[in-house]
Amino acid sequence: MKKLTPLFQFVLIVLLSVISITGAIAQPKIKKVELVMIPEHADALYKVGERVKIKVIALKNGAIFNDVTVKYEISEDLMPAHRSGEMKLKGNEGTIDAGTMKSPGYLRVKATITENGKNYTNYSTVGFDHEKLLPTVTEPDDFVQFWEKNLEQLSKVELNPMMELLPERCTPKVDVYHVSYGNIGNTRFYGVLTLPKKEGKYPAILRFPGAGVHAIGGNVKDAAKGAIILELGIHGIPVNLEGSIYSDLTYGALSDYYITNIHIREKYYYKRVYMGCVKGIDFLLSLPKCNGKIGTLGGSQGGLLSIVTSALDKRVCATAVYCPAFSDWEGYIHGRTGGFPHFFRNEKNRTKENIETIRYYDAANFARKLTAPVYFAYGYNDLTCGPTTSRATYNAITAPKRVVIGENVGHWLYPEDSEAMWNWLINQLN
Repeated sequence: MKKLTPLFQFVLIVLLSVISITGAIAQPKIKKVELVMIPEHADALYKVGERVKIKVIALKNGAIFNDVTVKYEISEDLMPAHRSGEMKLKGNEGTIDAGTMKSPGYLRVKATITENGKNYTNYSTVGFDHEKLLPTVTEPDDFVQFWEKNLEQLSKVELNPMMELLPERCTPKVDVYHVSYGNIGNTRFYGVLTLPKKEGKYPAILRFPGAGVHAIGGNVKDAAKGAIILELGIHGIPVNLEGSIYSDLTYGALSDYYITNIHIREKYYYKRVYMGCVKGIDFLLSLPKCNGKIGTLGGSQGGLLSIVTSALDKRVCATAVYCPAFSDWEGYIHGRTGGFPHFFRNEKNRTKENIETIRYYDAANFARKLTAPVYFAYGYNDLTCGPTTSRATYNAITAPKRVVIGENVGHWLYPEDSEAMWNWLINQLN
């Protein structure tokens, strides 16, 4: 095979990065057969005890699709379906009586049409008194002391920053660097830094990755608007390697990283990760062009890390979060949806050691400690980080906050909402 040119290597890395970072949270494409599902209430919100009816409309190639049979299942968020059935549409419309809920939470209807042997599925989720949802996870008595001790140890770690200019990724307005710095346990944290070329002082943003192992391309678009952006990897390996390396790690040594040493509080995988994220603030503040204003941003696993970093380090001025993972793991133990990675859905995993460890790492316990303003977004149809866990975590926040809800959104954001979140963060830092 011919050796790839530096430019082509860069394009490939960026594409792999985009796919890896947004693959689980990318907006879905329109399908040939569509099921449109519409709750009676415009805001998809109900009071406990109210009955829910969902209107279903079938389309094929964007036109009316008549007299087809719809199969449906009804569940409370990501819990097993408690009712199922089917109905034949009258024309291309029908109504599903989804029932109600007896306590705050989310009721979901999954509807499916089969056409030429292929299934086409859509979801409609509604909330019941969701402002009353609170996390089920217990906060350990020494939660604060545990993390203060770790932060003290982190403060003794030499930053020892390293920056390598990546000329093929630079633009007329932005320089791009592959960077690394010291972390606990004689490890290093890696990332890609995008730095405005124009002289001056700028706010800085720590951007955290979604779950997985992947390369990082660098956010030159937003950096060009006037912000320093450090996009971090979490695994202690360079983030500018060939894509096959990350794939090998994803299915090999790091396939189950999120539960590595989960039974040992001091050795759990994310202890090093949380500390490395906080150390990223030291790195940004060491840059001559940083004006001292730091914000955090992330979705899914990145949402978790945005919450955690802001809670642990009060130098953060603003926190942007969407559909955070690791939120209220213990929900399953209490008979409702728990947080990704849904480890406690399996009763065999609910050991005393596992439960006690995760209480020190659950996003909801950190959410209670936030003090900087928070922009929070989530979707009712999120099948990865269920809305029950996102809303409970949001409700636990006592800092100034605002929430953006996508009634038909899954584990992704509309471009307009993503842009609004970014603009809010920049305005807060300015």
